Amino acid sequence: MREIYSKVKPSMLLHVINRVDDITTDRVDLVDEKQYIQVSCFEMDKGKTFKPHRHIPNKKVTNMTQESWVVIKGRVKVYLFDINDSVMETPILEPGDCSITLRGGHTYESLEEGTIVYEYKTGPYLGQKKDKVFIEERKDAPDGSKYPWNKPKEDSTVMGKIKKWLN
Repeated sequence: MREIYSKVKPSMLLHVINRVDDITTDRVDLVDEKQYIQVSCFEMDKGKTFKPHRHIPNKKVTNMTQESWVVIKGRVKVYLFDINDSVMETPILEPGDCSITLRGGHTYESLEEGTIVYEYKTGPYLGQKKDKVFIEERKDAPDGSKYPWNKPKEDSTVMGKIKKWLN
């Protein structure tokens, strides 16, 4: 498990990356129990079971959305943002890997056709205007390449295809 802390506020945990190879038979809570999203992992041997249970209704108050992605198939590049909206890291998630965003921002780029992920968020969902703010676009990545959200969109019209063919 890799914890990624803010460079602006070094004591603030923003993101967690857990690799499938990090998982053991011991249960590991990937985030503190005080967080709104709860994520744990463990490997189960054949025959392992738990006492059947249901969860008791409780009023719980949350004031922000936290999110986790688990890659099922394919590969995903994660762009992790600090609280000042600067890109901190860009890990690649493989099948079975998990990313958790507690604070800061993120976006994802599928690196393969047919990539499949599970996405988990704290709820309830109140709509985009109350749930998220879009991070101001950056011109270029630190290495000079274009971020995927800044790449020009391909013109799929007939004229656009003809122009591309002529060039």
